[in-house]
Amino acid sequence: MNNTGSDEHPADDVRNWSFSALSMDNTGYSNESSTSDEDMVEITGATLDFSTTEDVPPLGREYGSGDNTGMEEVDGVPKLMDLLDEPVPGVGTYEDFNTIDWVREKSKDRDRHREITSKSKESTWALVKSVSDAFSGWLLMLLIGLMSGALAGGIDISAHWMTDLKEGVCLNGFWFNHEHCCWTSNETTFQERDKCPQWKSWAELIIGTTEGPFAYIMNYLMYVCWALLFSFLAVSLVRAFAPYACGSGIPEIKTILSGFIIRGYLGKWTLLIKTVTLVLAVSSGLSLGKEGPLVHVACCCANILCHLFTKYRKNEAKRREVLSAAAAVGVSVAFGAPIGGVLFSLEEVSYYFPLKTLWRSFFAALVAAFTLRSINPFGNSRLVLFYTTWLGRYPVLEVLVVTAVTAVVAFPNSYTRTSTSELISELFNDCGLLDSSKLCNYDNANVTKSSNELPDRPAGADVYTAMWQLSLALVFKMLITVVTFGMKVPSGLFIPSLAVGAIAGRLLGIGMEQLAYYHHDWVIFRGWCSPGADCITPGLYAMVGAAACLGGVTRMTVSLVVIMFELTGGLEYIVPLMAAAMTSKWVADAIGRESIYEAHIRLNGYPFLEAKEEFSHKTLAMDVMRPRRSDPPLSVLTQDGMTVGDVESLITDTTYSGFPVVVSHESQRLVGFVLRRDLIISIDNARQRQDGIVSASRIFFTEYTPPQPPSSPPPLKLRGIMDLSPFTVTDLTAMDIVVDIFRKLGLRQCLITHNGRLLGIITKKDILKHVAQIANRDPDSILFN
Repeated sequence: MNNTGSDEHPADDVRNWSFSALSMDNTGYSNESSTSDEDMVEITGATLDFSTTEDVPPLGREYGSGDNTGMEEVDGVPKLMDLLDEPVPGVGTYEDFNTIDWVREKSKDRDRHREITSKSKESTWALVKSVSDAFSGWLLMLLIGLMSGALAGGIDISAHWMTDLKEGVCLNGFWFNHEHCCWTSNETTFQERDKCPQWKSWAELIIGTTEGPFAYIMNYLMYVCWALLFSFLAVSLVRAFAPYACGSGIPEIKTILSGFIIRGYLGKWTLLIKTVTLVLAVSSGLSLGKEGPLVHVACCCANILCHLFTKYRKNEAKRREVLSAAAAVGVSVAFGAPIGGVLFSLEEVSYYFPLKTLWRSFFAALVAAFTLRSINPFGNSRLVLFYTTWLGRYPVLEVLVVTAVTAVVAFPNSYTRTSTSELISELFNDCGLLDSSKLCNYDNANVTKSSNELPDRPAGADVYTAMWQLSLALVFKMLITVVTFGMKVPSGLFIPSLAVGAIAGRLLGIGMEQLAYYHHDWVIFRGWCSPGADCITPGLYAMVGAAACLGGVTRMTVSLVVIMFELTGGLEYIVPLMAAAMTSKWVADAIGRESIYEAHIRLNGYPFLEAKEEFSHKTLAMDVMRPRRSDPPLSVLTQDGMTVGDVESLITDTTYSGFPVVVSHESQRLVGFVLRRDLIISIDNARQRQDGIVSASRIFFTEYTPPQPPSSPPPLKLRGIMDLSPFTVTDLTAMDIVVDIFRKLGLRQCLITHNGRLLGIITKKDILKHVAQIANRDPDSILFN
């Protein structure tokens, strides 16, 4: 919230925006930890506290032991005590829906590191603690990789089993999915390897037959019922226990990594509900993927495990370094692509990504991928399955209606009935002589068994049937994915986008293959595609189409190519994948500059300052700062002229998150900056711990306090909570420079001066509103919804 007195900021706006720039070496700030992101979980109409390691007591709690020993007397005159000589719980922490101060957090960590280094020379135990502190980051990465990999393996196994449960059950054990059930059967043929007597369809179990219209209707009905049950459970659990568990999570992760605090978004309840409902949502058959939500799951694991290590628990900037690595872990376990995961975190998600985070991200992603491989959820020793409206106001009804439509339309078409991952696997596949897929039903009359490469062949009847089914599946997937993404269930967009692109690519590949076979003398084929040669590979077209579609949706480039390379294992496909990624980005950027995640951030009003956008508008700091000419004067504190009552009245009458401190109202010479939260906590603490602190007590932000009359109440010294060197620029500074400063330093606010006198303030919210106005968007949309 602006500290400007502007009438644009109503007093009942509880979403205060606290922005303070702190000195790089200001040691006056308390090193107390901030409340963890996982402590508070919102549950429709109530807020429950599930914290077991509370670092910050609530404001109403007794801070002292009950004895008022905060003040001594010398010759009957009260002696001033600086309450900040000892850390006060809560000072230096952040409220919900506020932005962290990157400069202050890095300064705190630097001070902590200096202290540990200096003490390490004093004793052996201190040296051991120093070594432990240095090693703790790598240990944390190891734990994150193990936990995330284990959860991803469990999600994959559960989702595969529940997806097959919609079609039947295994008599050898209901916990076996279709593939595992038929593994040990001696009656399975290569051509029909998915059929075995141990696996029974629902029609066979209920009416005793697998043939005829009644069996088809029974299987159809059971498929729809199971899908509705899974989706109903998913949306009900999310709505009742963890509203933050819905959606992909990547836009919110990007916002959190930029410094914004959303309490509970990475908490224990969110992790539990997201894990369970992700299995249910994927198994329901909705057109969504688990890859984006797995990034959210990995970040929840990282946030929870951070509480085992003091330096990450008590420092928001250090914790965000860990969350950047966790984002890489999420992609690693989603695709089995540790290198691609690191590049994805660097290219798409992270706001601050130092070199040490790069190495730790790779280590954590490698551990997670190894853990997932050890679990072997797909039974093939590979990390991935594929290898080379108005209803929005009623979320439960919306999910059920979309699920019903999806199930009813999807069941008759084998390419929409199967899981999306299996569909992509089939589309990527290069047809061999023994493949039983309809897409591989070619005329092999002129092919010798010993051929290493199969030439282009005429397509059989099943191929043309499959092309019609895939065409219908393409239209259906495109339409239903648009509706599905954004519903109140865990939903990712990676797999549906890959599926749409792979279908389009396979269709184009088959068409080009048949053109090359029947018209090899055309100009486009002449000279390189002779009769009997293997000219066109439809599976490669599917891979390139999948990469192009996902790149157009997310605007990924380098990380996308690496992920696809790790996904398929085909080094020879790097060049076409690179061409597809760049072309799709150029085309998509020509239509609209925002990726799906950036659009999601904007639609939700998250305070995210995009580092990729260029600010080219010619404005000055004085054009954006508050107060404007018609606004009331800036609300400030004086360094020695205010009482406790004056400060409390200012806090009561305003909703600003911080106040500049000046020498006097007349001079307006800047002294420092104080956060509202720190003021409230310090005054409350002083009233409890120091005798005689009343509304008439004077507050001093000066280093030395003048003598007080014996009859006056004891004063209160609060210099320790003041930022002695807030970031300032002059009123004539160009806004493109100001925006660049905010991006690179992670500032929350910047004070504006003219000839050394304080004029106003620019907050991160002011920057975002200004950018929105330039883009002809509603500036008041920059609010947390």
